[in-house]
Amino acid sequence: MRIAAYGFRRHSTYRAAAIAGAFTNTVFGILRAYVLIALWEARPGLAGYDIADAVTFCFLSQAFIGPMQVFGGGLEISERVRTGDVAIDLIRPASLQMWSLADDLGRAAYLFLLRSLPPTIVGAALFGLVVPIDPATWAFFLASFVLGVIVSFGWRYLIALSACWIIDDRGVQSLSLVMTFFFSGMVLPLNLFPGRLGTVAAALPWSAMVQVPADVYLGKRDVLEALGFQSAWAVALLLLGALVTRSARRKVVVQGG
Repeated sequence: MRIAAYGFRRHSTYRAAAIAGAFTNTVFGILRAYVLIALWEARPGLAGYDIADAVTFCFLSQAFIGPMQVFGGGLEISERVRTGDVAIDLIRPASLQMWSLADDLGRAAYLFLLRSLPPTIVGAALFGLVVPIDPATWAFFLASFVLGVIVSFGWRYLIALSACWIIDDRGVQSLSLVMTFFFSGMVLPLNLFPGRLGTVAAALPWSAMVQVPADVYLGKRDVLEALGFQSAWAVALLLLGALVTRSARRKVVVQGG
């Protein structure tokens, strides 16, 4: 908890950046909402959503951008590899992975307050979003949201650690951005993907970051199945991250020496 609180305070120093991000997410959320309204008016009931569901999904996905770090980054490991500071991180008695996770949870909590809530409030004022009335739905959504952040961290942590073996990780980061953006549900709800593509996309870890929490909020998915799916990917990615961290302790390529 102390590290998470530290991460919250540290990221709160970048208030102007968070406000700018909230403004951008709001503008693009409004534009996306009108596109989805036009689509659902032409195809009512598409993917099991009505217009209100589709617009709500739109603003939820915009709200997830910051906390889930959909566009990648959020971790300083790659930069610390370049500077050589990661050598100190790896010999500390504290787990690099758990320390980074706690810090990332603090970051996500801060961005939720400053970057996620404003677009959602504006969307509710302009379009009238779906609001669950059952307190249990809110509790399940909160659990799903936290699991989504952990899955996002697990994936980004693996991508960041790739810098321990390669000289320039920008290509890997770019590929990760494209995969996350497309397969998380940010472009369109994964329910719209046809045939096997939709089946595969729904089974990949990126869907746990956007599609699954949004469906839990909208009541479109069995809660236990959704939380189980997210938990499985969270555990798998964290275990893989632990193995990669152990390997990094034995062999690290640091730029400059």
